Amino acid sequence: MVSWTAGAALVAAALAAVSSSEVLRLLGLPDPGVITRYGLPAATAIGEVAAVVMIGSLLVAAVLVPPQRSGVLDVDGYRAVRTASAAAALWAGSALVLIPLSLSDTSGQPLSTVFADPLQFVDSVGQIETSTAWLWTACLAAVVGLGCRLVLQHRWTPVLLVMAVGSLMPRALTGHSAGGGSHDLATNSLILHLVSAGLWVGGLAALVLHTVRGGGHLDVATRRFSALATVAFVVMAASGTINALVRVPLGEFLSGPYGFLILAKVAALGVVGWLGWRQRTVAVTALAADPFDRRAFILLAAIESAVLTATIGLGVALGRTPPPQGERREPSLVDEVLGYGFDGAPTLGRLITEWRFDLLLGTAAVVLAALYLLGVRRLRATGRPWPVRRTACWLLGCVVLLLVTSSGIGRYAPAAFSVHLPSSAALAIAVPLCLVLGAPLTLAARAVRPGPADAVTGARDWMRAIFTTTALRWVTHPVVATALFVGTFYLLYLGGLYDGGSYPGRMVLNIWLLAVGLVFFWVTVGIDPVPVPQGPLTRVGAVAVALVGYAFFLVALIMADFVIAAEFYSSLQLGWFDDLAADQRLGGSLAWAVGELPLLLATMLAIVRWGSVENRRDRKRDDKVDREGDLELAAYNAMLDGLNPNTRISAEANEDFPERDHKRQREVE
Repeated sequence: MVSWTAGAALVAAALAAVSSSEVLRLLGLPDPGVITRYGLPAATAIGEVAAVVMIGSLLVAAVLVPPQRSGVLDVDGYRAVRTASAAAALWAGSALVLIPLSLSDTSGQPLSTVFADPLQFVDSVGQIETSTAWLWTACLAAVVGLGCRLVLQHRWTPVLLVMAVGSLMPRALTGHSAGGGSHDLATNSLILHLVSAGLWVGGLAALVLHTVRGGGHLDVATRRFSALATVAFVVMAASGTINALVRVPLGEFLSGPYGFLILAKVAALGVVGWLGWRQRTVAVTALAADPFDRRAFILLAAIESAVLTATIGLGVALGRTPPPQGERREPSLVDEVLGYGFDGAPTLGRLITEWRFDLLLGTAAVVLAALYLLGVRRLRATGRPWPVRRTACWLLGCVVLLLVTSSGIGRYAPAAFSVHLPSSAALAIAVPLCLVLGAPLTLAARAVRPGPADAVTGARDWMRAIFTTTALRWVTHPVVATALFVGTFYLLYLGGLYDGGSYPGRMVLNIWLLAVGLVFFWVTVGIDPVPVPQGPLTRVGAVAVALVGYAFFLVALIMADFVIAAEFYSSLQLGWFDDLAADQRLGGSLAWAVGELPLLLATMLAIVRWGSVENRRDRKRDDKVDREGDLELAAYNAMLDGLNPNTRISAEANEDFPERDHKRQREVE
């Protein structure tokens, strides 16, 4: 780890120093001093190496090596988690150091001036976006490090892994990608780039440490990591290319230090791609034949990790280098706020034809459709059928998700409330309803092949572990799911939480709407089993409450005497809708059609399923009566006989009939 961090720091500091004078000239700032000039890129590189080691070590503990049968971490997982704890501490410490360094760099003042007034320093941290991002990074890394010191159960390692990846997000939302034109594409591509790089570089580094420690299950770990690395390589290459093209036109790649650093990263990516291919064809094959033959893996992994850590230094230097100026037009207000402009007011034609692909949710729609079709194909290859209507529902949901996020609807949604609210209703209602009717969990449970009884933890075990978590059981309770679903609309729009916001805020909002909709419809009308099964009457009641609650929300919004996010929409100065209140009423009317009709369909579906459940119960009861007789009716009649005294006397008299008849017969004789 010392060699990795030192190498990345030297590369970053040396290359960033070349372009530091150009940065200061463009910003019109004085030189902040030698410590800031060299210390900022070096500390950034050290922190990023620590971050990827943290992520990779938790990846090893959570996915690549198995725990004990009791669920407690095995020796390999325990060592990996402790390594992640040390790396998280270094990541947090680097982030804390970078707070004053970023303030010094932004203001052009040396560190001695930055620390001269402590109160002004604390106040500046909250005002400068970069320093605030580093503060959040330090807090997240500290939480991960503390969690790694406390965790012994394997089920907590995926949570820590997600939090570790999340510590990269403040970094992704600042810098070159967060500002300027097309910052939606730049931010999304940088998020994908950092996540894939963290998993790939970190996983490789953690496997090297795992091998040096003589860890077990290396054959399984390398096979799983090889598949993950292939996907990460493709995502990293594609997202890096998109991010570079957003910043630099294709014809200017060869001009200036920025283009040189991009080409250097491309070359390094090609080298590690070739090394990764050699890993799959040589090292993984050798380990599959003999798990103790680690020579090829150690040699290739050491070279690959050295190149990748140098690439981290290249990335840090790239972030410190200004893109070439070229011929730049003055961006409009809409370009600065949204990252792109418009040709005119939203019309049906523009909503259909003017696409702007969403790299996160748009890609998710395509990937989800492809994975579902692969699952259906695998299932049918084994001779087991899968209903066509479920496949159609799933694909319809993916298509609607793609249209809402990447067509003209997604393009105009941030600029016009009449487009935003219907698209939000589609994300929360129409898309989740179609997806849950595709029964994806049932398909996954049937399509994923079970491993041997003594195999390491696999996909089926992870799905089962997630399905039985307390958090999921709590979230999928009908009351909680309905409250989250309906309450989101009231709090966002009538409660004043929605204000137009920045692109990261809109991105989080879209993901939240999709998530709460999936949980709600899974609980109420989903075909897949839920952690806590609910009766049909409960499901019908939950859907009915949502139907009525959503209708009241739309009525209140249409009749409201205030305009939601009026300051934001007025600041855009688009000139399309001078009457923002009328645009708000139009949005409410469109959201009624987009959301209320699917909710009505879901209510009818829940009622039909309730009736089908009752019919199945009646048929089972009739079959039981045919086999065993109506025992309940016999017991009920017996109870009535016991309560009626006349019936009891009559029964006693009937019991005396044989003896009385015999006495009369003797008298007659």
